[in-house]
Amino acid sequence: MPKSRIRKKDDFTPPPAKTTAIRLNSGRRWVAPLMLAMFIIGLAWIVVFYVSKGDLPLSALGNWNIVVGFGFIAVGFGVSTQWK
Repeated sequence: MPKSRIRKKDDFTPPPAKTTAIRLNSGRRWVAPLMLAMFIIGLAWIVVFYVSKGDLPLSALGNWNIVVGFGFIAVGFGVSTQWK
């Protein structure tokens, strides 16, 4: 049986890429400090509540101080969605 001819394919050369400048300044410099501040405030609120055995930060809230601390942390996560 005769052997068939093998067709040689041209090598693929990608088209020249257009160079674009990457903009690193997003204009949202306030996001990271606010996010970290909310995390730290929430953590500190919970730690102070446990260390003071429920007397601080607000004794009138009782165990709801934990919810307030986690609220600050949740706000920190909410702010983090704005970070680019």
